[in-house]
Amino acid sequence: MTTFSSLGVSKDFHNALKENQLLVPTEIQEKTIPLLLKQETDFIGLAQTGTGKTAAFGLPILQKIDPSSDKVQALILAPTRELVQQIKKQLFKLTKYAPEKIFSEGIYGGMKIDIQIKNLQRPTHFIIATPGRLVDLIERGALDLTEIGTLVLDEADEMLSMGFKQDLNRILKYTNGTRKTWLFSATMPEEIQRIVKTYMSPDAIRVTVNPRSLVNKNIKHQYTLVNGKEKYNALVSFLEQNEAGRGIVFCKTKAGVQNLVTYLKEDDFSVGALEGDMGQRDRDKVMRSFKSEQTKILVATDVAARGIDVKDLAFVGHYQLPEQLEYYTHRSGRTARAGKKGVSLAFVTAKELGRLREIEDDLQIKAEQINIL
Repeated sequence: MTTFSSLGVSKDFHNALKENQLLVPTEIQEKTIPLLLKQETDFIGLAQTGTGKTAAFGLPILQKIDPSSDKVQALILAPTRELVQQIKKQLFKLTKYAPEKIFSEGIYGGMKIDIQIKNLQRPTHFIIATPGRLVDLIERGALDLTEIGTLVLDEADEMLSMGFKQDLNRILKYTNGTRKTWLFSATMPEEIQRIVKTYMSPDAIRVTVNPRSLVNKNIKHQYTLVNGKEKYNALVSFLEQNEAGRGIVFCKTKAGVQNLVTYLKEDDFSVGALEGDMGQRDRDKVMRSFKSEQTKILVATDVAARGIDVKDLAFVGHYQLPEQLEYYTHRSGRTARAGKKGVSLAFVTAKELGRLREIEDDLQIKAEQINIL
């Protein structure tokens, strides 16, 4: 059996791994960690969400940090505040038994920038940041990243789909010295390939997990065929049949989210909304309620749900199919995380059936038709 020790992970992190129930490396960890520990290389990791990418790049970063140096040695970019906080928390836990303190700083919008500038004056060995706030701090002269050794682009496709293309290009140019770039993504759209070609070595090592299935194999894909008037009733029936589990229901638009939440609340469902016009305080309130299981159902747009990580989601519902293929991948990837099983159910009309078949063909999956009404 493969162990973290056999992958080259230092004994400094073994007790912390055990405490966090990280006993057996996942496929992406097994393929990635030895390469990143032994070689100074650009790296591309293609793996779906929920496969353990944070530890795959986090352990090599932590092990390469020189705690005696006050310089920022690594930068991790992530698409959302929630994901930045999640990465920071997980990597902090892994440093619990390290012989010397390793300090990190999380940088994101929604927090007073003056406080973040002050925090960065403390010893900081690596930074986890969203692209927009990071560019703001760089332009204010509050941050010097010209000497970082490693730049990680986590959920790179999500960052681009959220409109961070210009910010990413500026950061990549600004850090373009001796740094190595490690790119992790669930999909490889054209914009990602352009970044790879422009900013990374042609000799970059590539690792792909489940190359024939970009969608987690533990997800059961299903659909129910309804007419327009039946769709809401079908959703209600499904939620009633699965009232013990939590899940996320996706809509394409903010208006769609707001309308659906209004109807579900009128029918006495425990539901919260997550859409792009919400302020950070309201967003945090909704997420706290959902994570604590006070709210059982979250209705969200694709962009608003980027980067959220909630354990033990029983299902994902597609009230409307997404326009972009990678959105289906990321939606479905919210369930069946950490080796568990989950359901991805699409509510489709006859007009939408053709789009579902395209998704099936492109992702090499087969959705089972079920009857709900």
